[in-house]
Amino acid sequence: MGLKEGAGPRGRALVVRLDSAGDVLLAGPAVRAVAARSGHVTMLVGPLGEAAARMLPGVDEVVVWSAPWVLADPPPVRPEAVHGLVERLAAGRFDDAVVFTSFHQSPLPTALVLRLAGIGRISAISVDYPGSLLDVRHRVDDDIPEPERALSLAAAAGYPLPPGDDGRLAVRGPLPDVSALTGDGPYVVVHPGAAVPARRWPPERCAEAVAELAARGRRVVVTGGRSERDLTAFVAGGHGIDLGGRTGMPELAAVLAGASAVVVGNTGPAHLAAAVRTPVVSLFSPVVPAVRWAPYGVPHVLLGDQLAPCRDTRARVCPVPGHPCLAGVGAAEVADAVDKLAAYSEDGSEPR
Repeated sequence: MGLKEGAGPRGRALVVRLDSAGDVLLAGPAVRAVAARSGHVTMLVGPLGEAAARMLPGVDEVVVWSAPWVLADPPPVRPEAVHGLVERLAAGRFDDAVVFTSFHQSPLPTALVLRLAGIGRISAISVDYPGSLLDVRHRVDDDIPEPERALSLAAAAGYPLPPGDDGRLAVRGPLPDVSALTGDGPYVVVHPGAAVPARRWPPERCAEAVAELAARGRRVVVTGGRSERDLTAFVAGGHGIDLGGRTGMPELAAVLAGASAVVVGNTGPAHLAAAVRTPVVSLFSPVVPAVRWAPYGVPHVLLGDQLAPCRDTRARVCPVPGHPCLAGVGAAEVADAVDKLAAYSEDGSEPR
């Protein structure tokens, strides 16, 4: 189905991704595709995705709303909150909406809200019968990288990736100067935290990796949010530079951009590293498939038992005693992977 009258270069488009920062970053190439044929793009996100959305090229405005059908810790369904969102979106006079979701999420509750807001053309991937809620009901193989899944939907909605766009993750520049935080000289980043406990490499393993990397002559920067200061202090120990709680999203992007490699689990900063073209050592718990969620478009090494019993469970807390899928990965294995990947950024053998 083609674009409706009024859409295209002079139209107003709404793009939706209501979950985490990493998910918002993965939708970035598709958002750029929509922006290339729209006069104005508003992105509707959840509170966890706001900072990432504000860094996406092509986004002119960000609207934040906590969706009861998406968030892991959902708010109650309050009629006044839903009515408020409907009124806010109706005031936007959008010509078109594209709802991006993961394979396990239904776009239909969101589509109902958008329809109530008067948006006349709505596109989404849906395995469920949408009735009159969707104008473009797209279907696609779920076992493809998440950015490609989103780009497939954008193209079906009439927004192909424009010529010259490589389809990789990206953030707005210029990034802030963080040299006062990182110091001089090459460094590696270790990011020990993750919002989902099942995706975290054990803290003692992280600390061992920092010590091993330092023993190999590498400067190590440890990053994390304000709530992770105790974790980053423990992991950094006497061997790393502790930046826990000292970076917002733009500063974290800049720290990752300056790194030779990033050691991180399957969490938002892995995708932020990919967006700034930094190689990733991915401590990847198989509770979700790596084919969909591994670092996209950058050199990376995937570590962790991808055939562990927790595979494809989508568990938030590890269901197997001892967390064997990640606990079995040792510091030397991680340091070897860093040595391999750091060559890409340090000797120019692979584009960043």
